[in-house]
Amino acid sequence: MRVIFASVLGALAFAPLSIGPALAAGAENSAAPSDAIFIAEIVILLIVGRGLGELMHRVGQPAIIGQLLAGILVGNSVLGSLWPSAGKLLFPHNDAQHSMIDGVGQLGVLMLLLLTGMETDLELVSKVKRAAASVSITGIAVPFTFGFLTGEYLLPDSLLPTPERRLVTALFLGTALSISSIKIVAMVVREMNFMRRDLGQVIIASAIIEDSIGWIVIAITFSLATQGKVDAGSLARSVGGTALFLIASLTLGRPVVHALIRWANDRLVSELPVITVILAIMGIMALVTHLIGVHTVLGAFVAGVLIGESPILTRHIEGELRGLITALFMPIFFALAGLNTDITILSDPHLLLMAIGIILIASVGKFGGAFLGGEIGGLTKRESLALGIAMNARGSTEVIIASIGLSIGALNSDLYTIIVAMAVVTTMAMPPTLRWALGRLPIRAEEKQRLEREEFEANGFVANIERILLTVDDSPSGRLAGRLAGLVAGPRGLPTTTLHVEGKSLVGAGPEAATALLGPGAANTPAPKAAVPPPDQAVASEARKGYDLLTVGLQPARAAAGGFHSKIVEVARSFEGTVGVVVARGALHERPLRSRLNILVPVNGSNASRRAAEFAFALARIENVVATVVYVAPAERRPGESRRLGRSLLSRRHEDAILKDITTLADQYGIAIRTVVRVADAAPDAILRQARRAGHTLIVVGATKRQSDTLIFGMLANELLERAEQSVLFLGS
Repeated sequence: MRVIFASVLGALAFAPLSIGPALAAGAENSAAPSDAIFIAEIVILLIVGRGLGELMHRVGQPAIIGQLLAGILVGNSVLGSLWPSAGKLLFPHNDAQHSMIDGVGQLGVLMLLLLTGMETDLELVSKVKRAAASVSITGIAVPFTFGFLTGEYLLPDSLLPTPERRLVTALFLGTALSISSIKIVAMVVREMNFMRRDLGQVIIASAIIEDSIGWIVIAITFSLATQGKVDAGSLARSVGGTALFLIASLTLGRPVVHALIRWANDRLVSELPVITVILAIMGIMALVTHLIGVHTVLGAFVAGVLIGESPILTRHIEGELRGLITALFMPIFFALAGLNTDITILSDPHLLLMAIGIILIASVGKFGGAFLGGEIGGLTKRESLALGIAMNARGSTEVIIASIGLSIGALNSDLYTIIVAMAVVTTMAMPPTLRWALGRLPIRAEEKQRLEREEFEANGFVANIERILLTVDDSPSGRLAGRLAGLVAGPRGLPTTTLHVEGKSLVGAGPEAATALLGPGAANTPAPKAAVPPPDQAVASEARKGYDLLTVGLQPARAAAGGFHSKIVEVARSFEGTVGVVVARGALHERPLRSRLNILVPVNGSNASRRAAEFAFALARIENVVATVVYVAPAERRPGESRRLGRSLLSRRHEDAILKDITTLADQYGIAIRTVVRVADAAPDAILRQARRAGHTLIVVGATKRQSDTLIFGMLANELLERAEQSVLFLGS
């Protein structure tokens, strides 16, 4: 470590001559800040913070513990004591110099709260609202009361900024002792594979509620602290302004934020425009909370919640933003928090005893409150025990709260250090104890069934469709394509963009047409009404915005010489993902929006046929119909025999394995299916016979899309295109 410091300090020695005299004389005495010192501070905090964070992660502890220790290591506690000249040179006592690095830390707070909000799953809270509500209420009320009473009656005046601010200090202390760190809790719960378990959902949902309440309390406390006094008027303004902001954000703000993110994703062509819009939204909402007199962290947190709910927020964009925060702002902020911590004060026996007392009060209050909430919420004693242990991790949340308190003068440096020490001790104690508690909880049969279903849906083809591009005309095929896309998109509210083709040009579908095509629920984005390039160019341009499925409904579907018509070939060829081509025939040609679906899906054990079966089952579930699965077994022959209907044991086992997998797939979707086995020389003949006999109206066939000048889905798809009397959905991946 000394080598790192020496390398950075050596680099400072070769800084421009304009800052050389200031460095030599002691940068703390210089009125002008130094860019070289600022860069050195960033480099040191990044290297040491990430290094110790990696070390902590490898031994099963949260990375932020290492980042906090990094700040303690390079601050007055260690470096300043062992090598004073290096400490003064690297972190000089200069207000201007301090403001430079502190600005990065303040931005880091907002970025961390943005990320915390994006990870807040309000839908999860609604699933386990009873238990989560009881745990959150008691889990906050009990330790908050303990902390507030400690601040009011037990803290000596030496730990107060001023005796007149005891009430505000008590409020900050109560909040710091009552809030859990959702990041630390989620880390251990995810590591133990408990994220989707019943108890895991209660733990995460409770932490989400506590975090949300905590930032509201901090915002109000900040308002009271900055006003310098507490009266009914100031309290009413703080509470009323916060309530109005939350109501406006969660009602009017939600569609506005979603529209802005979609606009940036779909209209801007520069690199990563969505991230810029996200950061601007965060900044604007932080400024709004500042204007109403509460802390900017509330605005950043609520912005994160709204942004995380956006249907256009792709995994790639979220990953880019998370990477920026995790790699830069998180290690610097927590290292700065450690830098402001002076652990040498704990050499004073009185302060050490006070620190131990606050740690015990925090642990007992939090564990007792969460345990009581679990009992009220109907959990078993073992589950309540695990819940109490999980909620006792403070981590990042308390450090942010303590940093805010220190910055506005609600805490002095000694009490700040004690709160950080409490956060470190409770956070480090939680992972091993929670692993022990969770390891003693057996899984129930109904819980296991639910987990298997959710795991399937998370990994399934349909579940991972996030956005649909629909290219249609006014033909029956176009209307049927819109209906099928709407059945998949509507229940989940998937954003769907409609490109409406007229002749050889492409114009935007109007709102009425889009609603008729997709039905209720799907979030449609019509293309502009002005004329745009040919359909294939328009699809290629639109596809760059991020779509998982292109559904095409154009007529004529078949070329005169066979195969798909050139219009469909050109459109499908310009899309790299999964393409669904809809051809309306029979009853669905006559009434594409009203005829009942009678679905037939051929399977052969391939991934393509399994994806088609999954898509068909999703349609069947929404339409509340029974789908039929047909497996065509090849007829076996012996020398001299024209055909043999009997099949070998190996062939039957292969058939059983395929149908068992498809039946399990249907069970996961909660639908009933019929399975039919046909023995035939030619699969298309058997499929078409089955479709005629059972009166099927829609055949869903999976295929592999092959690179070619034409659209090739394989021999089976080609035969069905040429000969089927029923409507067909060709699903090519």
